[in-house]
Amino acid sequence: MAGQTVTRADLCEAVYQKIGLSRTESSKLVEAVLDEICDAVARGENVKLSSFGSFVVRDKGERIGRNPKTGVEVPIEPRRVMVFKPSNVMKARINGQSGEGEDA
Repeated sequence: MAGQTVTRADLCEAVYQKIGLSRTESSKLVEAVLDEICDAVARGENVKLSSFGSFVVRDKGERIGRNPKTGVEVPIEPRRVMVFKPSNVMKARINGQSGEGEDA
């Protein structure tokens, strides 16, 4: 399964198969959850999902970068970035361990 990508449609189908909602209801549920996460992050809030991980918004200050082709220094504007920090449970699952009872 390495190298495959899970899409929104895949998530909707998984909800349909496992929960038993209709395909339309499953799609609406997945969209509502993703929209809520996006809205919270856009407001600058961190989103923590227990046993999964956290979406954290960070402010990056202005800095000097370098054009790799020309070597010319250019200023990089300050900006906000989102990073995902997996929980200890997620890290353990990725590494084939049980990870029961741990959380970040």
